[in-house]
Amino acid sequence: VQYVESWGRLVQPGGSLSLSCAASGFTITNYAMTWYRQAPGKEREIVAVMSRAGDNVVYRDTVKGRFIMSRDSANATVYLQMNSLKPEDTGVYYCKAAWPKTDERGNIWGQGTQVTVSS
Repeated sequence: VQYVESWGRLVQPGGSLSLSCAASGFTITNYAMTWYRQAPGKEREIVAVMSRAGDNVVYRDTVKGRFIMSRDSANATVYLQMNSLKPEDTGVYYCKAAWPKTDERGNIWGQGTQVTVSS
């Protein structure tokens, strides 16, 4: 199992970014997929969760209406389109499959991609 998150960068408030996460070693349509983020000095938090079927996404309240999660099943890639970015969106963004609690693959994380929202 491997995740490679990409395309984070420094962006001004109000700007947009589109992150990608290339997953390998499993079939992404067999699992719900989650975007997380971790701000400096804070706990990692869930940003968005896509259902296994890909037909439903739940967003944390603070990103609703600004972020859009999608996936390309053929290329085993999930995306996070982030609009109207705010300084509080700053953090390292990760994606991960929702493994069963007893599955050790749930301990695997990618390197993440840094998003910094600042003027």
